Amino acid sequence: MRGLTGAGSTRFRTTTRAVITATAVLAAAVLFTGGCGTGGTGARDEGPARADSVASVAAPSVSPSGTPDRVDPVRLVKADPAVSAEVKRELEPCVGDEYPVDVSYGNLTGGAVDDVVVNVLTCGDAVGVGSYVYRDQGGAYVNVFTAEEPPVYAEIDRGDLVVTKQVYDPGDPVSSPSGENVITYRWASGGFDEEYRTHNDYGQVAGPEPTPAPDS
Repeated sequence: MRGLTGAGSTRFRTTTRAVITATAVLAAAVLFTGGCGTGGTGARDEGPARADSVASVAAPSVSPSGTPDRVDPVRLVKADPAVSAEVKRELEPCVGDEYPVDVSYGNLTGGAVDDVVVNVLTCGDAVGVGSYVYRDQGGAYVNVFTAEEPPVYAEIDRGDLVVTKQVYDPGDPVSSPSGENVITYRWASGGFDEEYRTHNDYGQVAGPEPTPAPDS
């Protein structure tokens, strides 16, 4: 599963660099527009949103397709009262200003604006310590799902929320879990309901142990 083992750290670094590059391009475009004196409308003209609570973190402007501009996942998580103090302490830069977060956008709740899935990871081995879903409600992002039982990782799969929780037997190293539980959630009646779950064992042969062949 991406983001939970050593291979996940490479994905994290690639994702983070992409976010930083996109943010830099956006900032340059805003400065250029301001220098030309053309003015404009929208959230970017009003300055940064306050981060006193989740409800105060304004949703970004939306394109005609319903996909929002990139959010600031670090500010979103740290302003969220549903996020534990332990996860907030973990959410510190790993190198420079690179934070251990993965962010996905997609339609999970049927709203006009795409929902945001944020996974918080550890710096050393990219183990997921918290997964969150944020939904636009009245122009602000509100937490509608929280999972903080590490290792955990949430993804969007064809409109469903898929949460993977790795399972460790006694003595398993962090890099080698014994298996995983994969839980699929679907939005209904204002919340996520579990649809089904599966369990996968890693590196184990199903069935009884093979019987050795008799000596000839």
